[in-house]
Amino acid sequence: MALWTLIGLAEGQATTRWPLGEGPDGQAGGLGMPRLDAAQCADGCADCAAACPTGAIALASAQNPVLDYGKCVVCQRCVEVCPTGALSESHDWAFGVRNRADLITAPAEPAAHPAAPSRRGFRRSLHVRHVDAGSCNGCESELQALNNPFYNLHRLGIFFTPSPRFADLLLVTGPVTKAMLEPLLRTYKAMPEPRWVMASGSCAVSGGIAPDGPCLNGLDAVLPVDLYLPGCPPNPAALIEALLLFLDRMPQRVHQGRIDGE
Repeated sequence: MALWTLIGLAEGQATTRWPLGEGPDGQAGGLGMPRLDAAQCADGCADCAAACPTGAIALASAQNPVLDYGKCVVCQRCVEVCPTGALSESHDWAFGVRNRADLITAPAEPAAHPAAPSRRGFRRSLHVRHVDAGSCNGCESELQALNNPFYNLHRLGIFFTPSPRFADLLLVTGPVTKAMLEPLLRTYKAMPEPRWVMASGSCAVSGGIAPDGPCLNGLDAVLPVDLYLPGCPPNPAALIEALLLFLDRMPQRVHQGRIDGE
């Protein structure tokens, strides 16, 4: 018997029970999106907005900053420069949303959104075609982890396919460079109906760290996006939760830039 077979038998099952049951999600201790408590902001302070490299923080008024998680690259610079603690670290990494507006902090009154179409027929067998539209490959390294023994994405009935003709969901990473625009559109057009689109990573959501230039500043400039997942990069657990959200197998936990219950 091969050595690695013996080691595997000795170690036992490596796959986590999460998210189907109790078990680790593999992200213990990892920093997530920064938290904003505008009530603690000091009058006239603009340190966070000045420090943000992507313009994710805008000052609507002296004491009313607006944080766009779709532009956030989780660098924590805003947390480091904030003098009052209005911006703080968190371990909340799962920010998948169906509507782009839910990534922007707003008053607590929930916005009305049309109901998402039913995807009941795809809940146990979703095929995903990934297109790198100019990514730095950070997102790709996290996507590769989905098929390792710990996460084992196939157990959830979600599979990556090399052919767009067998794909239900187009998962796009990168800010959509002009050089990748035509291959991206051809991939989308080759997919059968119904077909859906996911913007994965802050670059695909908004242009990320390198807006303008040879990029289109996000996927929804060229394709209808059904699911937004910011992060730089979004970790494997965030990807899994977002995909299950898309399939209506998990609830959306973030609305108008706030985690439900805050």
